[in-house]
Amino acid sequence: MTQPSFDPKAFRAALGTFTTGVTIITAQAADGSQVGITANSFNSVSLDPPLVLWSLAKSAMSLPVFTDGTYWNVHVLSVDQEPLSGRFASRGEDKFAGIALDDGMTCAPLLPNCTARFQCRTAFTHDGGDHLIFIGEVLGFDQSDRPPLVYQSGQYALTARKPREEVRLTKAEPPPECSYTEDLLGYLLGRAHFQMVNRLQGLLQDQHLDQAQFFILSVLCIRDRLTLDEINAYIGYTGHRVDPSDMQVLMAGGHVVIEKERYRLTADGREASLHQIAQAKAVEEDLVQTLGLGDALALKLLLKRLIERTDPGLPDLWAVSA
Repeated sequence: MTQPSFDPKAFRAALGTFTTGVTIITAQAADGSQVGITANSFNSVSLDPPLVLWSLAKSAMSLPVFTDGTYWNVHVLSVDQEPLSGRFASRGEDKFAGIALDDGMTCAPLLPNCTARFQCRTAFTHDGGDHLIFIGEVLGFDQSDRPPLVYQSGQYALTARKPREEVRLTKAEPPPECSYTEDLLGYLLGRAHFQMVNRLQGLLQDQHLDQAQFFILSVLCIRDRLTLDEINAYIGYTGHRVDPSDMQVLMAGGHVVIEKERYRLTADGREASLHQIAQAKAVEEDLVQTLGLGDALALKLLLKRLIERTDPGLPDLWAVSA
């Protein structure tokens, strides 16, 4: 019996601080219909024999399918499958609509594109208060390099690997706390930016362009026919103020023309910008290979959050013009 002083909401919030993966458990009913639920109660039990467990509320409408049936599959969702998690957590819709299922070892539906999948047979069940605990024998499994979707404190999250040893850029003793250190966020962001842009320097030198002119071409490639003031509004975050001399270099190189005080890319300018984009994507691909896809996605998310929180009010470069 629940103690009077025991706060169920606080208890649930405390449990939510434990970060878990997100799974979808699927099974097939006796009439051939398919069921699936989102769950984060999945866990390993034993390697030999291979056993896993998960739990389902006794009030769940799908409970009879799992108790009466024998086989079920556990799908560890990847970060790209967040919408799927929401779909299988809801009621009143065909959860499998539009999904091309893979062939499995049993009748239980097998979802594609997951981080890992476990095809199981119910070994036994245990009473777990308001839940029923299913312990299953793993008949087969597979995994991919897709980064997993995780859940923490009531919201989805991404994972980033933490090395066992502290990552330091210098082997020297850290300076006094009153001095600049390598852990200063501004230093880390600035150094990372310039090191990545430096990878583009060879191409920019071949094109006889500097970084400011690279940013101008990037803006015009996305949104053409801009005035000088409009260009400056879009690249204000760089700290460089574009002046007519910058545009004159681009016009002299055949990258840009001016019509009624508005600048637009020429065919040569667009081609030069496309080469820059291709090189930037190659640099990013190298970074993803070095960090891993999961860490790269987490980095992008954190950078977007930082940019959103520190945005001085720059116009939206990708917004559709009125």
